[in-house]
Amino acid sequence: MLKILRHLTRREWLFVGVSLVFIIMQVWLDLKLPDYMAEVTLLIQTEGTTVSDLWHPGLMMLLCAVISMVAAIIVGCFAARIAAGLAKRIRGMVFDKTISFSLAEMNHFSTPSLITRSTNDITQIQMIVAMGLQVIIKAPILAVWAIIKIYNKNLEWTAATGVVLLLLVTLILILVLVAIPKFKVIQTLTDNLNRITRENLTGLRVIRAYNAEDYQLRKFEKANTEVTSTNLFVNRIMALISPSMMLLMSGLSVAIYWIGAYLIQNANAVDKLPLFSNMVVFSSYAMQVIMAFMMVSMIFIMLPRAQVSAKRILEVLNTSSTINDGEHAIEGSIEEIQFNNVSFRYPNSEQNVLTNLQFTAKKGETIALIGSTGSGKTTAIQLIPRFFDVTEGEVLINGQNIKKFNQKALRDAIGYVSQSAFLFRGTVKSNVMYGSKEDRSMWLQEVISIAQGTEFVEKMENSYDAMIAQGGKNVSGGQKQRLSIARAIYKKPSIYLFDDSFSALDYETDRKLRSALKETTNDAITFIVAQRIGTIKEADRILVFDQGRIVGNGTHDELMVNCETYQEIAYSQLSKEELEHA
Repeated sequence: MLKILRHLTRREWLFVGVSLVFIIMQVWLDLKLPDYMAEVTLLIQTEGTTVSDLWHPGLMMLLCAVISMVAAIIVGCFAARIAAGLAKRIRGMVFDKTISFSLAEMNHFSTPSLITRSTNDITQIQMIVAMGLQVIIKAPILAVWAIIKIYNKNLEWTAATGVVLLLLVTLILILVLVAIPKFKVIQTLTDNLNRITRENLTGLRVIRAYNAEDYQLRKFEKANTEVTSTNLFVNRIMALISPSMMLLMSGLSVAIYWIGAYLIQNANAVDKLPLFSNMVVFSSYAMQVIMAFMMVSMIFIMLPRAQVSAKRILEVLNTSSTINDGEHAIEGSIEEIQFNNVSFRYPNSEQNVLTNLQFTAKKGETIALIGSTGSGKTTAIQLIPRFFDVTEGEVLINGQNIKKFNQKALRDAIGYVSQSAFLFRGTVKSNVMYGSKEDRSMWLQEVISIAQGTEFVEKMENSYDAMIAQGGKNVSGGQKQRLSIARAIYKKPSIYLFDDSFSALDYETDRKLRSALKETTNDAITFIVAQRIGTIKEADRILVFDQGRIVGNGTHDELMVNCETYQEIAYSQLSKEELEHA
């Protein structure tokens, strides 16, 4: 938890210092009240006292109470400002760190867990910081000061207060030790609940298509019940603290007055009045001591969960990305990309996904990758933008290892279209222009035309300013792919990576798009991952993948002669007559 507080700014630490001054003022004023109360008690019991004699101590009591209230409000405002500022900063840090993660780190944490850490966990930190300034700092000051005030006042009353404090500390320790282990469980169960909820929302169409609502409901109910039962257990344990403390506080009051009554009854007539006054004062101070410990108990309720949240947040912030950024910019145009004996395996995996890949792609060439599902095509092109780093060998751009290049500079040179086309909430225009550092809005309609999207875009309401839902839920799969392709073309990159980006297109649209695309990408290096022979047969070179290895490298005609794997794929899709005609 203390490591999280290191992220407070100097200005916020200044606010903490100012708050400390007001807290000390508040405690001093609260502890002055019993002194004036004792004075009022003595005056009331003294013969000849008039109402005017009571005005001064009465007004002083009122003044202390009002100024204490003002000090408490000021501390509350400072605490809220500090807590909100820290939460905002940490939330930004977690977001920035998450954005910097490679796919390996993303898979390690999981998306639902990162969402919980960015929201629920940070809220726990914000709450404990806001309460901390008002309680954690105030409680020990109040307790120590009040104990000093009553120290050596009366042995019997002090002994009664000590017994109650011992019972109070024992109660807090027992309850906290029982509840603390459950807080980590709660956060883990919340991650699981978020995962199932997110899965239900994103997979709603599939759930309905298979009439699996009841099955998904049972999964959700199980996760929801686990979260609920664990929360109930913790809250029931914590619910014992407040009434137990009230019982101890009331018991202490009864004990002080019972002891006081006994002492007053057996005291001399001269000592009765001072003894009664001391009893009232001691009772007030003892209540302040118990109140301080009650405030500490509130922190014990919140602190364990906040500690778990802090640990989870620091786990994200302290995780180093497996992909280290290079320092060099890419100078000049990209003339070639070379895979030099590249092998790759996923973290914690014993088997290679890719083995000894060796090929070169030159400027102006279109390189196609084809093979069975799971043969390593997508993984191979994901090594170029460094979504993963090679395990062995190296990927070279213009003869230099891509690890030497700055990642932003590298990715600025790449136009990437993933297998699952993704659109952001916004407009057609904002999605196509997404990520581009130059304003080429005059080219917007042309790139959409190249991607064969003009017809459906102009039919949409507001045309190029038409709204796109999150994830592109309000457009079809083929339309999402065409807008994603337009987004890649809009950047005018030096490298195009099309990862099975034409699968949702009909054959005619596919043919028209590739024909228009060829004219646009003739000064770039283009990689096309595809399953359809018709999509790649006109590529300059085709790489045939099988179990992570390249088993064929050549043109369509060459591979139809010398690559058995390619022939099997071709004949599984087209007849001999169609292939001969093609």
